[in-house]
Order: sequence, then structure tokens, then C-alpha cells
Amino acid sequence: MKTDNLIDLLAQDLAPVTPGHVLRVLAVGLIGGMAVSAAIMVPWLGLRPDMGDAMMTTPFWVKFAYTLVLAIAGFWMVDRQARAGGKIGAATLLGLFTLAVMVGLAILQLMPSDAPRHALIMGGSANVCTRNIFVLSLPIFAGLFWSLRQLAPTRLTLAGASAGLLAGAVGAWVYAFHCNEDAMPFMAIWYTLGVAASGLLGAVLGRWLLRW
Repeated sequence: MKTDNLIDLLAQDLAPVTPGHVLRVLAVGLIGGMAVSAAIMVPWLGLRPDMGDAMMTTPFWVKFAYTLVLAIAGFWMVDRQARAGGKIGAATLLGLFTLAVMVGLAILQLMPSDAPRHALIMGGSANVCTRNIFVLSLPIFAGLFWSLRQLAPTRLTLAGASAGLLAGAVGAWVYAFHCNEDAMPFMAIWYTLGVAASGLLGAVLGRWLLRW
């Protein structure tokens, strides 16, 4: 049998994918994982006690903006990788630009000669921040991997890394409702490490867990 005839035979019963199918499948995994993450965070860590006062400050919103934009970039990457041959160049640039802005803000806060550099970098929870973000990212990670297994990623390591970065960013966003650290250097280091750890786990597991 000729190759063209074989392809036609295999494809003749395929039904077209409905518009928005990829986004719906990803949304189910993401929202489900985020709900579980929030359900873990509230009884485990609790909400920030000074939330009302903190909401009146700029650093509070910078922290949420940083994690949210990273999550947007991550979702864009996952959406592209969920489709065969999808490219992530623009999404990667958005993520790197967001990181560069945060690093720039951190440097500006550390520059004055009288800046309490150790406190700005370590805060009071540097020893648990990255770990907590990573733990809170795991339900989201599982939900996104479930979603990707319903779709058609072809570059499995990259797809897994993209899902891990998105899970880490959303986990960091959830954690921000608890965390009372508002220093830019702290966020640039420990929040970013939590997101990166989840992305690394995704890259390692993607090549096995996302096989068709």
C-alpha cells in the first residue's frame, strides 16, 4: 500500500477538533489544580493577617503582578506546546522580560548605601518560601500534565517544562496570599527559585509522562 493511501485510510474517520478545545482542556487542569492548591494553602499556612493594610501598598501589588504575568507567559507557552509543532518564542520573551523587570527593581532597592541588604534578601522566611511555592505548585502541575495528556504535545521535555513553569507561577500566586514578604530582592530570588524548581521537575518528567 502506498504511503499516501495509508495516510488517507488512517485519517478518514478523524473528526475535526471543536474550536477552543485546547483552551478548555487546559483550563480544566489549571483551575482544578489551583483550587486544590488553595484548599491546601489556607489550612496549612493561612491567609496573611495584615491583608487589608498590605493591599494599600505598592509592593503587595508588584508581587501579585509578577506572579500573574509569569503565569500568563507560562499559560501561553503551554497552550502553544499543547499543539503539535507549537512555538513559544514570544511567550518566552514575555517571561524573561518580566523576570528582568523584577531583577531591576530588586537591584534598585539594594543600591542605597544604607539599604539593609541581608534583610531585603533573606526576609524572615527565605528558608521555607521556595519549598512552600513548590509544594503548592504540585496540584497544579498534576492538573496540567493531565490536560497535556489529552492533547498533542510533540516536544515532550519542553511541554513538561512549560507546564512546570506555569504551575510554579500559579503556585507562587496562591502562596502570595499568605506571604508577608514584600521586598523586591526577596521576590526576585526566592519566588523565582520556586517557579524554576517546578519548571525543572516538568522538564525531567515530561519526556516520560507525556508520551503518547
